[in-house]
Amino acid sequence: MGHAERHTAADFDADSWAARFTLLSDPTRLRIVAEMHAHPGSTVAELASAIGITENAASQSIRALRDQGWVRSEKVGRRVHYEVVGDAIVHRILHDIIGVGHITRGQGHDHAHP
Repeated sequence: MGHAERHTAADFDADSWAARFTLLSDPTRLRIVAEMHAHPGSTVAELASAIGITENAASQSIRALRDQGWVRSEKVGRRVHYEVVGDAIVHRILHDIIGVGHITRGQGHDHAHP
C-alpha cells in the first residue's frame, strides 16, 4: 500500500465540515431545509407554517442556508420561492444520512433533480 493511496486527517477541510455540521445542528434550520427539500418552491410563509415557526424565524434560517450555498431562491411576482440546491452537500446528507425524500409538484418542477 503506497503512501499516495492513504488518506490522512489533513486531506479534508475540517473547518469547512464543522461549519456545515454546525449549520445543521440547529433543529429549526434542519426542519426548514428538510421541508424545503420535500416541497421545492415553497415560500417563507409556507415553510414557517409547515414546521410551526414564525416567518421571521424561517427567514433567519433560510438566510443562513443561502449563505452556505445550500438554498436558492426564485422571485415570481412578489413571492419568493425556495429550494435546496441539487448539488449541495446538504442534499446528499438529507438523502443518504437522514433519509428525507421529496415530493415533486409535477413534471419539470423539481429543480433539485434535473
